[in-house]
Amino acid sequence: MRPEDRAAELFTRLRSGDRRALARAITWIENGAEEATALVRLVYPLTGRAHVVGITGPPGAGKSTLVDRLAGEQRARGRSVAIVAVDPTSPFSGGAILGDRIRMQRTLTDPGVFMRSLAARGHLGGLSPATGEVVSVLDAFGFDVILVETVGAGQSEVEIMALAHTTCVVVVPGLGDEIQAIKAGILEIGDVFVCNKADREGADRTVNEIEMMLDLGHMGQPGINRWPAEQAEEGGAAAGAAGMALPGADAALRRLDRTGHHSAEDLARAAGYMTRAAVHAAERHGTARPGDVSWRPPVLKTVAKDGQGVPDLVDRLDEHLAFLRETGRWEARREQDAAQRLQELVGQRAARATLERARAAGDLEVLVRQVAERRLDPYTAADEILRNHWGR
Repeated sequence: MRPEDRAAELFTRLRSGDRRALARAITWIENGAEEATALVRLVYPLTGRAHVVGITGPPGAGKSTLVDRLAGEQRARGRSVAIVAVDPTSPFSGGAILGDRIRMQRTLTDPGVFMRSLAARGHLGGLSPATGEVVSVLDAFGFDVILVETVGAGQSEVEIMALAHTTCVVVVPGLGDEIQAIKAGILEIGDVFVCNKADREGADRTVNEIEMMLDLGHMGQPGINRWPAEQAEEGGAAAGAAGMALPGADAALRRLDRTGHHSAEDLARAAGYMTRAAVHAAERHGTARPGDVSWRPPVLKTVAKDGQGVPDLVDRLDEHLAFLRETGRWEARREQDAAQRLQELVGQRAARATLERARAAGDLEVLVRQVAERRLDPYTAADEILRNHWGR
C-alpha cells in the first residue's frame, strides 16, 4: 500500500475519534515517516480551532504538576484536553525520558485527556522538531485545549511563543537573580506569569520583580485594558516604542531598589535591560492609546501540588483568549504561524535538495575535506555549493 493510501486510511480513523490512530499518527510524525507528510496534508484544513497554551520556565519550576492541575481544571469546565510534554532525550534510546507521566497521574486516566511525551532530540528552544505537526494533528482530532510543556532548558525557551496562542511563563522563588531572566528574554514572551511554589519564602519578592518590568511598558490593570481618551496619557508603551522615557520607569526601579540586593551599578544596567524588555512586551500586547485594547500580563501565585491558584490561572488564560479574538490577534497569529511554517519548510527542503545534489555530484565530499583541512572556509564552501547546485 502506498504511503498516501495508508495516510488516508489513518485519517478516516482519526475522524471517527480513534485514539489508537491518533497515537500512530504522532509516532509517524516523530519518526519522520513518509506517511506523516501525507497525513498532515489531510488534517491541515481541520486545524486552527484549539486554544494552544504553552507552559515554559526553568527546570524545577513545577511545570508538569501545574499542567496536570490545569488539565483537571479545564476538564471540570467541560473541555477536552491534550497535553504535549517535551522531555529531555535519553542518551541511550533517543526517546523521551517520561518523567512527566509520573507527575500527571491525576488526569491520565481521564478519557477526556490525551497525553504524549516527545523527545527534544537535541533541538534548542525548548520544543521538539515534531511539536508543531503533533499539535496540528491534536487540533484536527478535536481537542478544545492543547497544553504544550517545554523541556525546561531555561533561557533559550522562546520558541514556544511562535507555536502557542497563550504563553504561560512559570517561575519559582529562590532561583537566583531575576535580572538575569529579564536579560535572557524569557520574560518578554509571557502572556501570563505564574510564580509557582508560592508557599516558599521569597514568593512576594519574585512577583514584585516581574511586576517591576511590566510597569515599564504597561499601565492599567492585569488583563484586558480598554483605553478611553482621558486615560491615554497614562500609558507608557507608545512612548517606549518611540524611544522616549517611559513613565513607569521610576516606579519600576523603586520596586527593584526595595528588594535590597542590587547595587547602584546594577540598577543603572537594569534600567536599560528592563526598558528594552518592556518595549518588546508592550509591542506584543498592544499600546495604551485612545481606542486601543491592550493586555497587561497578570502575575499569579500558585501552589500546584495543592491546586491553589489554578482556577484563577484558567480564568486568566480564558481572558487572554478573549483578548486575542476581540483585537483580531487570533487571526493575525494564524497568519504569522502559516508564514513561519512555510518559510521553515521551504528552507528545510531547499537545503536538503541542494546537499543531495552536491553529494551526488561529488562536490560535497571534496568541499568538506577542504574545510576540514583549513584550505577553505565554510562560508566560501557554502557559496560554491549554492552556485553550483541551486535551482538545478
